[in-house]
Amino acid sequence: MVSEAAVKKALRTVKDPELHLDLVVLGLIYELKITGSHVDVTMSLTSPMCPVAGELLRQAREAVEQVEGVESAEVELTFTPPWTAERIPPIIRATLGL
Repeated sequence: MVSEAAVKKALRTVKDPELHLDLVVLGLIYELKITGSHVDVTMSLTSPMCPVAGELLRQAREAVEQVEGVESAEVELTFTPPWTAERIPPIIRATLGL
């Protein structure tokens, strides 16, 4: 059985190229839905104008597909609600000066 913890661990390998923090720490993962061996991920970006949006979505999908037991994954992009730095844990925000 695929666990949410394993999926999040995989998503932690995908880093935002500007902030050099992973998708989970940045609070960009809005929802995970695991149905048997299929995983649906709903995520956002730090900016709707992110020039590497397609690359981040691809990396996220590929990371999830590497999790043991996952046969397929889809990653959907959303901007509702819009991402803000408040989604980053306070201690990490402080180290970033946010």
